[in-house]
Amino acid sequence: MGRLDGKVALVTGGGGGIGRGICKMLAKEGAAVVVNDLGVSVSGEGGDAGPAQRVAEEIKAEGGRAIFDTTNVTHYEGVGAMIDRAVRELGSIDIVVNTAGILRDRMIFNMSEPEWDAVIAVHLKGTFNICRHASSRFREQKWGRFINFASVSAWGNPGQPNYGAAKHAIIGFTLALANSMVKSNCTANAIAPGFVATRMTDNTPRGQQVLQKTGKSLSESLKGTETDPDALAPMIAYLATPEASYINGAVLGVQGYSWHLYSHAEALRILQADHKFAHDELWKIGPQTLGQGLTPPPLPPKPGETAPPRRTQTLQNDQSSWTEIAPGVKYWQWREYYDTKRA
Repeated sequence: MGRLDGKVALVTGGGGGIGRGICKMLAKEGAAVVVNDLGVSVSGEGGDAGPAQRVAEEIKAEGGRAIFDTTNVTHYEGVGAMIDRAVRELGSIDIVVNTAGILRDRMIFNMSEPEWDAVIAVHLKGTFNICRHASSRFREQKWGRFINFASVSAWGNPGQPNYGAAKHAIIGFTLALANSMVKSNCTANAIAPGFVATRMTDNTPRGQQVLQKTGKSLSESLKGTETDPDALAPMIAYLATPEASYINGAVLGVQGYSWHLYSHAEALRILQADHKFAHDELWKIGPQTLGQGLTPPPLPPKPGETAPPRRTQTLQNDQSSWTEIAPGVKYWQWREYYDTKRA
């Protein structure tokens, strides 16, 4: 008996990387799986049914139920037909996981309009299309799970203005989805992975360096380590279960074997007056109030360098702030620790 017996899941980008591991894990827990993958290159070119078909065949060989589909997630009507097919052939649609994505990295001053549009279309519109068509079914059956993939690139990675914008928008979309569908007994959560060894990272400068030195792709050389994309699958499967109904509107980060619950946007400082602020007034008091201690977002480290720690990372270095809650498992909570130290 699996935790997802009787459920049907659709996973976009399921033919490889993060999506493949999720498909296999959901099937292991008893879900029937629609493996969706257009089989394009990292930049979104070409097309090949092979990746999606292979994953579906692997699931069936292991005793599970699966079909493969090569619908382009940017096509609204096509996505609707894919959802209808899932219901027709597998019996329902209960879980959607949006991992499909492409990269067209460029600095903003070099980026073309097609490079912007293509990435926004696959990530943001593709996520909308899947959730839009699934939501109608979820609303009727009073149950469903939306799991959308964002990225830490949403925090401002240079060279990825299109990708970062799409991923940050997916977070906002997911929060709206969570509030919109909660009355229908549905949850919506966003996943923001850090470094994961996939074919996308194979194309980075680091990936190219590893290939030149070892003759192996970066993802191949890191298989089985904490950066293996399969490490994400257990949490995704858990979010898809009825037992995870208490997690809704969350942004969950992952780096290696560590999972992070990100805070929602909150006001850090407030400057309030009983009158309209004058320019000279803000000029005088702004630096020591709202602007006090502000620094630009940290840049990613150069090859061979270590990224400067964020404030929470500095606090996490204090081992006394961690609690061992199970063998080999530690827990850290920022707000409780920070408030205690401040007091």
